[in-house]
Amino acid sequence: MTDEELIKKYVSKEKQPEALEKLASGYPVQYIIGNVEFYDTLIKVNEDVLIPRFETEYLVDKTIKYLSYLNINNPNILDIGTGSGCIAIALKKHLNCEIDAIDISEKAILIAKENAIINNVNINFIVQDIHKFNSNKKYDLIISNPPYVPFNSNVDEKIKYEPQNAIYAKDNGLYFYDLIMKKIKDNLKDNYLIAFEIGDKEGQDIKNIIKKSLPNSYVLLEKDYNNYDRYIFISNQKI
Repeated sequence: MTDEELIKKYVSKEKQPEALEKLASGYPVQYIIGNVEFYDTLIKVNEDVLIPRFETEYLVDKTIKYLSYLNINNPNILDIGTGSGCIAIALKKHLNCEIDAIDISEKAILIAKENAIINNVNINFIVQDIHKFNSNKKYDLIISNPPYVPFNSNVDEKIKYEPQNAIYAKDNGLYFYDLIMKKIKDNLKDNYLIAFEIGDKEGQDIKNIIKKSLPNSYVLLEKDYNNYDRYIFISNQKI
């Protein structure tokens, strides 16, 4: 379905001319409509949260399959940088699990809580800066789609409407992977899975970061639908 068709489907007739004008100016159709379908869920979005992408649906799908492969049942999960809550909500709808989901943005957490209600799931959403994360809790799965776009990248003009701190990261896009690994290495159960979405040119650098924190872990780099490096999975077991 084209963006114009989506507007005609989801926007009332009297508001369609204004909506089509915004669309023509480059404003994201997802914000115009106000929601996105994401892995069998409906996710409300506005300019306070990143728009969920197809690539992140695939992260969820692969994560569910690897949890099964590793015999990790009824997992305790930590979702770092939850934004709209799309990852946490999709996992909760497909797994018997308990989820803590954190984000630095109070506005994002409010949207995530609304999305949990819309999708009839119970998730522990917390306003939390990963820089200040300090917990004794152990998790079976830690998952994150952190900011990973280098500041000097050529990007789609439309992303200027999205929260910039959810997109860009310093250290050539690697900053949050290093920070997360340092913060969570003591929060893993004996049998664990870590799942990251990554930039398509960052795979080897992130693997090096991981090996500094978890030298005995198994690390798997995987591709997205377009055959770009996009995901890293880490476990104590061979994947």
